[in-house]
Amino acid sequence: MFAAERNGYKPTLIEDICRWAYSFVLVFVIPFAFLQLMLRGATRNKNYNRRRFERFGFVSHAPKENGYLFHCVSVGEVVAASCLIKRIMQDEPECQITVTTTTPTGSARVRAIFGDTVHHFYLPYDLHMAMAVMLKRIKPKAVLITEVELWPNLIHACWKRDIPVMVVNARMTDRSARRYKKISKLFNPMLGKLYHICAQGERDFANYAWLGVSEQKLTLTNNIKFDQVVSTVASGHPFLGLSKEEYPILVAGSTHDTEETAVLNAAKLLWRKNPSLKIIIVPRHPERFDSVAKLIEATGLPFVRSSQEQSVPENTNVILLDEMGKLNDAYAVGAFAFVGGSIADKGGHNALEPASFSIPIMMGPNTYNNPVICSHLEECGALVKIDSGEEMFTIVDKWICEPNERKKAGQAGRKVLEDNSGALESTVQCIRKYVN
Repeated sequence: MFAAERNGYKPTLIEDICRWAYSFVLVFVIPFAFLQLMLRGATRNKNYNRRRFERFGFVSHAPKENGYLFHCVSVGEVVAASCLIKRIMQDEPECQITVTTTTPTGSARVRAIFGDTVHHFYLPYDLHMAMAVMLKRIKPKAVLITEVELWPNLIHACWKRDIPVMVVNARMTDRSARRYKKISKLFNPMLGKLYHICAQGERDFANYAWLGVSEQKLTLTNNIKFDQVVSTVASGHPFLGLSKEEYPILVAGSTHDTEETAVLNAAKLLWRKNPSLKIIIVPRHPERFDSVAKLIEATGLPFVRSSQEQSVPENTNVILLDEMGKLNDAYAVGAFAFVGGSIADKGGHNALEPASFSIPIMMGPNTYNNPVICSHLEECGALVKIDSGEEMFTIVDKWICEPNERKKAGQAGRKVLEDNSGALESTVQCIRKYVN
């Protein structure tokens, strides 16, 4: 097969010029990227420091060739892809699975979910040579990108080697689509080299179509997170000995700066009527654990850090969950939840996780990362939008006073999960069209 005919795509002179210009710019970035890695050595964890040269393609060889390479940016993508990875491992038990991430938290989640059953490293910078070296060492039969990370040199390097690249659970916001449309001379040729895109929602499907992806390469599979979360379970041990039957528990999951303050403000109002209420704050990023601890200290409220205690003292109502991989344990004991990244303008994190434990949910106005999911949950009464700590107080106070309404909202969220599962099977069928 000639290069110009791979995947039915023929490169143009304009594409070649754009790609070489992109690569030319990146060459000048290399010294700065290397310097940045050295400077980060003082603040990153030791594991990241030992592995930082993976970002230039110097990754360990895969134990076996001809497997699947999954790229997941960070924690959310790793969790979303986990059910698909497990399904492939079940269908092809002898096949090698490699998972790449770009963050230490994503790396930690890969190890927490899969241990040593998958090959793992940090995805190299999108430099032609780095990607070529990485592919030579891994030799995958397919590359599956989760959600949204589209790198021109990675996709081009795979295309040159006849390695199918697919985007699974693909997300494309309206804002991103408009931005990509402005650089269509560079972006569209990259799309042409993709074998297939499995869109997670109608918005994403429509935006990819608007950007020029043909119907033959585009499938609306719906969101694989529904399938992943339906099977979610907690550890089986009550988190820090807490019990929502004895007192109400508000879980603030995946919070960002300003959101912890909103939660604490709501709690201060709630404690006037419900002094036994407990709150669990779970910052999105581990590097913020200490700063959030200082924020709570400044309020004068007694609190515990989960990493330092086995149980919560009777006179303590604030818990800082400063451990990775335990958010679902917190949701399992919660009576209601706030999902972060939504008052802060981060697009909102995964509302399906608390829904899987049948608890009602609050989010801020910024839910553009998962608009379909949030819309479904809001329509059925499982999710309420808020703008501030004061509004959070009003909603939680209502749920405390009306436990039947709270239970009804929680059950509605769980039903949304069960009614919308099926994306996993659709995604597997798309993969099988191109990969045996």
